[in-house]
Amino acid sequence: MKKKKRERNNNIILLQASYELFIGLNVILWRKRHRLFSLISAVSGCLLLLLFAFSVFTPPPTATEHFLSHHLSAVKKTEVVESNFDMVFQVPASGGTLGRDLWSSSQSKFYYGCSNASKSFQSADMKTHPNRYLMIATSGGLNQQRTGIIDAVVVAYILNATLVIPKLDQHSYWKDTSGFAEIFNVDWFISSLSRDVEIIKELPRNEGKAWIPRSMRVPRKCNSKCYQIRVLPVLNKKHAVELTKFDYRLSNRLETDLQKLRCRVNYQALRFTDSILELGKILVERMRMKAKQFIALHLRFEPDMLAFSGCYYGGGEKERGELGALRKRWKTLHVSNPEKVRRHGRCPLTPEEVGLMLRALGFGSDVHIYVASGEVYRGEETLAPLKALFPNFHSKETIATKEELAPFSSFSGRMAALDYIVCDESDVFVTNNNGNMARILAGRRRYFGHKPTIRPNAKKLYKLFLDRNNMTWDEFASKVRTYQIGFMGEPKEVKTGKGEFHENPDSCICQANGLKTPQEDDESSKERKEGAGVSDEQQQQQQQPLEEDPDWTDIFYLDKELPDVITKQEHPEVEGFFSD
Repeated sequence: MKKKKRERNNNIILLQASYELFIGLNVILWRKRHRLFSLISAVSGCLLLLLFAFSVFTPPPTATEHFLSHHLSAVKKTEVVESNFDMVFQVPASGGTLGRDLWSSSQSKFYYGCSNASKSFQSADMKTHPNRYLMIATSGGLNQQRTGIIDAVVVAYILNATLVIPKLDQHSYWKDTSGFAEIFNVDWFISSLSRDVEIIKELPRNEGKAWIPRSMRVPRKCNSKCYQIRVLPVLNKKHAVELTKFDYRLSNRLETDLQKLRCRVNYQALRFTDSILELGKILVERMRMKAKQFIALHLRFEPDMLAFSGCYYGGGEKERGELGALRKRWKTLHVSNPEKVRRHGRCPLTPEEVGLMLRALGFGSDVHIYVASGEVYRGEETLAPLKALFPNFHSKETIATKEELAPFSSFSGRMAALDYIVCDESDVFVTNNNGNMARILAGRRRYFGHKPTIRPNAKKLYKLFLDRNNMTWDEFASKVRTYQIGFMGEPKEVKTGKGEFHENPDSCICQANGLKTPQEDDESSKERKEGAGVSDEQQQQQQQPLEEDPDWTDIFYLDKELPDVITKQEHPEVEGFFSD
């Protein structure tokens, strides 16, 4: 009993001691709660991290295999997708091997320029009436004025009049004060056309008094009959008439002898002054020193032109703001629809798009490019992608000294003439636009041997550029080459009578005697087969027309120059933006 009682007392004492210890600890914890709380929190956090790591790296074997296999599979799939995205559209440095000559036309040997007058074409001394003088005031930039000069000679012939050397436009957007004699060789112009039209340098005096010409304007695309009805009666009465804003005022469709006269003026009579020719020759020689063959690119990407056109190139609110502010200069412009304008192929290609097109056509990064351009929107930022694709990038400013350019640099027409010479002499001419220089040079290069001239099929390429990151480079390049069929400067790629005559001077291009083109050989072979008893079914198969996109050949540049929101006739004050 005593033993049990003693044990019970001991338990009571132990409980009391434990209780006192518990109270003491609570007091200590209460006093040190802030420091202990931080320590306990830190220790607890470490324990939780260790527990998490242990659960991930040392789970049961079956769970480990399932988690890792699923996770690695997902990672691999992501890596493959990212890798494929990077590999989808990678532009090669090389143009590749296409099995064709990039620098010449395969059919050029079958054609040559021919512009001699027929025997029935009357000479100037037989048909020119006395006291009948025609004056012309041209319009636009250098090449638009060139078209006016060419047509002025033809109109003078139609009216049996003496032509006074045309006045160049000195008041348009370009504000070039140069006169005719400061850009073109006047004496050569007069002498080379002396058998066709009588030309004088200035209007003579009438019995000691100056003639007062009657100023008038004719509709665009006016034909021979139109001039005889509208202008000839006034000319007979006043003896001197000045036709103003004379650009594209003569019809594309004229009788053959008049078309050939156009060609004689354009390709023989209009010669630049000796000073322009000399520096132009130097520029070409310097390009030849850099490369045996080179491309000339006529790049139109000026801020004013882009603003007026209503085109949009993905530059966000900054681009919309900058070009929108410029566009407000013309209060009569309709609200633009950039998507519609570009979808219809009416916007110039960007420098990057031009570079991608050239690479797809087979031109590698080692090719030298001469760029003829004005102020490029956003300057080097815009040009950087093209320079990355073609680092051998040149212009008249980089291959000529400031001293050499000084006599020309203040005159846009003379500077444009230098670019004209280099572009004409280039092995391949490329344009990102459908301006006057592009058309004039395209026609000239056809006349003188069909040298390759690449005009972008903008309507088709537009969609391709938008979708390029969803295809491989090989797919992209193949489509570019397909879309560019009919836009490479080959003979007969534009149907006779289609397009603008200065671009497609078909009346002045003849086929070489004794040579048959590949198309004619095919037709002869077909006729032989038909004569040899080919079955009706086989003949039907042979005659089955190929599926051909009419956009490749039915090109109406001048008749559909601009979208409905930027019609030239509605805004004559800004024709300069589209003239060059």
